[in-house]
Amino acid sequence: MRKLLVLALVGLVAQLIDGSLGMAYGLTSSTLLLVAGVAPAAASASVHLAEIGTTLAAGVAHWRFGNVDWRVVTRIALPGAIGAFAGATVLSSISTEAAAPWMAGILFTLGAYLLVRFARPLRTDRVGGRLRGRFLGPLGLVAGFVDATGGGGWGPVATPALLVSGRMEPRKVIGSVDTAEFVVAGAASIGFLIGLGSEGFLLPTVAALLIGGLIAAPLAAWLVRIVPAQLLGAAVGGVIVLTNARTLIRSAELDDGPVRPIVYVLLAAGWIAALVLAVRALRRTRRAHAEAVETADTSAAPAPVDLVGVVAASAAPAEPTPTGTPTPR
Repeated sequence: MRKLLVLALVGLVAQLIDGSLGMAYGLTSSTLLLVAGVAPAAASASVHLAEIGTTLAAGVAHWRFGNVDWRVVTRIALPGAIGAFAGATVLSSISTEAAAPWMAGILFTLGAYLLVRFARPLRTDRVGGRLRGRFLGPLGLVAGFVDATGGGGWGPVATPALLVSGRMEPRKVIGSVDTAEFVVAGAASIGFLIGLGSEGFLLPTVAALLIGGLIAAPLAAWLVRIVPAQLLGAAVGGVIVLTNARTLIRSAELDDGPVRPIVYVLLAAGWIAALVLAVRALRRTRRAHAEAVETADTSAAPAPVDLVGVVAASAAPAEPTPTGTPTPR
């Protein structure tokens, strides 16, 4: 019972992170399940089955808050489903010994990407034009495949790519990616069901993750408007990197000797540096935004009226014209 409560808390925290960043539900949940000793295929299968419920709730919540671009959802969801089904089939056919370092390597890489991505200022400006299907289709295919084979990755691949395009508001990027993930999670679950059978799903784990995620989904859709993604992304990236480094070190048989502590010290130092850079980037962004608002207010204000000059001009005597008729100033 205690373990299920912990898993429910994991699902809640993971969904809060995912709903605020548009990524990291699968990364967070799969990482913790691997640490708990769950087989990679079973961990990814259980997380994706739970995501069917959490992404549905998240999609409805984002839709109600106006965070969804349905055109993007329809063009990225189907290719994502195809990639996820293929990835689930591949992971189901790999042995646990071979899959563990593979999955940890994917999660470690995505965690490192989060560190680098959120240590820099986030782009919030937008340019004209629409996102084309020839961009969204391949993006969905790759993101879906990485998501299923790594136990997570749909958000870390899809969300930054859409943000960098500059053609969508950040909140709509997050809402659209979360909504499309419902179809991706369903396709991955079907692939795992075919490859592993029903015994491949840890139903108590699925239920715990689902309950926690359902509780957090509406709150996450609201938090996306106020939570600084800069700090949250860097913090989550560091946790994922350090956690999956443990599996990689063990797979490389470097548990003994000085290598392991040195690696952890270097990774921790990199995490701290990323957090410091994220704080600085957030401050610069807020300062620039405040200056832009102040400039806009100043330019929009009416020019001051010289009341003294007006009164003086009205009180001055009229000048005579050549014909003797006074002419007012």
